[in-house]
Formats: sequence, structure tokens, C-alpha cells
Amino acid sequence: MLAAIRKNGLVLAVFACASTGVVALTHYLTESQIKVQENKQLLSVLNQVVPPKLHDNALSQTCTLVSDPLLGSNKPMPVYLGTLGGEPNVLAIESIAPDGYNGAIKIIVGIRNDGTITGTRVLAHQETPGLGDKIDLRITNWILGFTGKQVTEDNEGQWRVRKDGGQFDQFTGATITPRAVVKAVKQTTQYVNQHRDDIFKQPLNCGGEHNE
Repeated sequence: MLAAIRKNGLVLAVFACASTGVVALTHYLTESQIKVQENKQLLSVLNQVVPPKLHDNALSQTCTLVSDPLLGSNKPMPVYLGTLGGEPNVLAIESIAPDGYNGAIKIIVGIRNDGTITGTRVLAHQETPGLGDKIDLRITNWILGFTGKQVTEDNEGQWRVRKDGGQFDQFTGATITPRAVVKAVKQTTQYVNQHRDDIFKQPLNCGGEHNE
């Protein structure tokens, strides 16, 4: 009986070691491919919110981290800095709309030096399908309504959904979601308008995958 128990224990140990080895090998072999896919996705999004003609540097590799309540999170958020002829010209900044209907909504906003928004996209959300998910470009083109706009002292009151007296459409049966995104885009743009020069002076500290 004791010999049988020892034999079974040895067999289980061998299988456990083998399984661990397979998992480790799979992770090792797929890690680089995952990184490649992540970088491709990042480049795709950046090209959507910042037209390539507005910068001549490697935008995805020129990244710094910033923190401010206007960005909707206590965590540092990445900013991708675009230069043209060596001079600051445009940036793409991630931020959070913390007050979505089903939780936080992550967005990215491209902004030129004059404060003009070059593009906005939703990076992640959990909004209700058929209602709040219309913020996603794959569902509707609502998110394109921010392109070309600015946030100024004169038009701050227009940065609301129409139900609240602003210029942006809400969705039938879903006002909370677009209201949250409009507010986040407005505050993100205000942050950039206030801190643009300081942002471009910061060290590139997003991590090796961005700053190689």
C-alpha cells in the first residue's frame, strides 16, 4: 500500500512539473507575439486620433505619464507626444470618465497645440449593448463629433449633451453615458490647455515598450 501511494505521488509530481513547464514555455513563446499585437493596436488607435501628417517622430515610443483629477483617475495616465521638425505640435492623452452608467470608460484624445481636438476614441467600456455602447465607433460615429472642436472660456457651457443645454447628442434611453464622455473629453482638453508646456518637458517614463 505504501509503495503504491509513493508511486502515485511520484506520478502526480511528474505531471505537475510537466504541466508547469508547458505553461511556462507557452508563455515564453507567446509573450513576444502578444507585445507585437498590443503595439499594433496602439499604433492603430494613435493614427486614428492623431493624423500622421501632424508629427514626424515615433509617437507610440514618445510617451510620458501624468496625473491630475481632471483626468478622472488617481493613476498616472499616458500621454504620447508628437513633434514636427523637433518642435511640440500635438499629443494624444488617455483619461477616464469615471461616471459611466456601468462603470469607468477609458478614452484617448488627440489635441493640437492650439487646443483643437484631432480625434477621440473609446478604449474600454462596459456600457449597455444597444444603448450606452453607441460611444464605440464600431457601433455609431457619435465619437467623431469631438473632432475639430476646442474648449474655451466662451464655449464651456456648450460642452454638455443637448438635454443639459449643450451641443452634443445624447442617445435615446441613455443619457448618462454620453454625458460622462463629453465631460471627460472637456476636462481632458482643459488639462492639456493648462499644462501643455510642462507635459512636453517631462521625461519619457511610460516603460520600455514605449520609449525604446
